[in-house]
Amino acid sequence: MIRKATLQDLDQLTALFDQYLVFYKKPSNIEKHKSFLKERMENNEAIIFLAFDDTKEEKAIGFTLIYPTFSSILLSKILILNDLYVDSTIRNNGTGEKLILKTVELAKELGVKLVRLRTAKNNIIAQGLYHKMGFVRDDLVYTYDLAVK
Repeated sequence: MIRKATLQDLDQLTALFDQYLVFYKKPSNIEKHKSFLKERMENNEAIIFLAFDDTKEEKAIGFTLIYPTFSSILLSKILILNDLYVDSTIRNNGTGEKLILKTVELAKELGVKLVRLRTAKNNIIAQGLYHKMGFVRDDLVYTYDLAVK
C-alpha cells in the first residue's frame, strides 16, 4: 500500500530518511532529519508518499519526497522527485516502481508536464529502474551546484 505521509508517520518516515542519507554517505542524525521532514510537511513544501509492507500494513518500507516547482522553459509546473528510498532488506519487490507510479499519478492529477529526478552516477540499480519506468537521461544539460558559505 502507498499513501501520502502525515505527521503521524513522522517517526517511521524519519527512520527511512535517515537510512537513505546514510546510503549517500551523510551522517545519521535522527533528530535533525526528523526536524527537516516535519518542517517540509508543516509548511506544505513537499509531498511525501510512504510505501507499507503488504503483510504488515503499519510498517513503512519506502518513501518518495517530491517538491512541486516550475519550469520556465516548459511554462509549466513540474515535480522534482528528489528522494526515493526502499529499505535495503526488502528491495527488488516492486516497491520502488510503485512509488514512481504514485508520483506519476500525482503529476497527472496536478496537470504537471514533467517529473524530474537525479541520482548518483554510480547508482546503477536505480538508473536501471528509472530507464525501465521511461525516464530519459539528459545528456545535453549539465547540473551545477554552488555551495553558499
